[in-house]
Amino acid sequence: MSLKKAYLIVILILIIDQVSKIYIKTHFVLREDIPVMGLNWFRIYFIENEGMAWGAVIPGAHGKLILTLFRIVAVGGIGYWLYDSVKKNYSNYLIISISLILAGAFGNIIDSVFYGLIFDYSSPNHVATLFSENPYGTVFHGKVVDMFYFPIITDGKFPSWFPIWGGESFTFFNAVFNVADAAISVGVGILLLFNKRAFAKPQGVVTE
Repeated sequence: MSLKKAYLIVILILIIDQVSKIYIKTHFVLREDIPVMGLNWFRIYFIENEGMAWGAVIPGAHGKLILTLFRIVAVGGIGYWLYDSVKKNYSNYLIISISLILAGAFGNIIDSVFYGLIFDYSSPNHVATLFSENPYGTVFHGKVVDMFYFPIITDGKFPSWFPIWGGESFTFFNAVFNVADAAISVGVGILLLFNKRAFAKPQGVVTE
């Protein structure tokens, strides 16, 4: 696969990711929850993530800044990995996977770096405004927009004999994510499922 095609994958995912986030941010109040096509197990549920995956955060006044800077450094490394893999003619499995991971990581970085500057606050009573005169944050302190929710099982209950959580209720699948998160997950999934093909010995160096 050529570098142009790999970059095209990245750009297309970034466009879809950012268009979907901006639409949700400017049309939904915070924690608004609606079914898609009447399906209770497929919902649009608008939340904002201030930290890492699964809502985890780095404590301290500079935790968010540290996380954002780490993401930027990581994206730089992934970008070089993509460039090097294309030039060395590695498998399309690997190149597509890296492209997906790069696009996803970059998509969430855009939120973290810029959203605090271009939006005002979202709240349960207020829909955010794009390019607001009263932005909610500063550079590197934006919140990541999440919206896809698949509560396939909403009234599950662990059996009494189950360790730790025995007898407790649970929801499956209770994560809320976005297009960027999905791209990262698919990229990692391809690497895991097609590991041998992805990391097969390259056929030669690409000169064009």
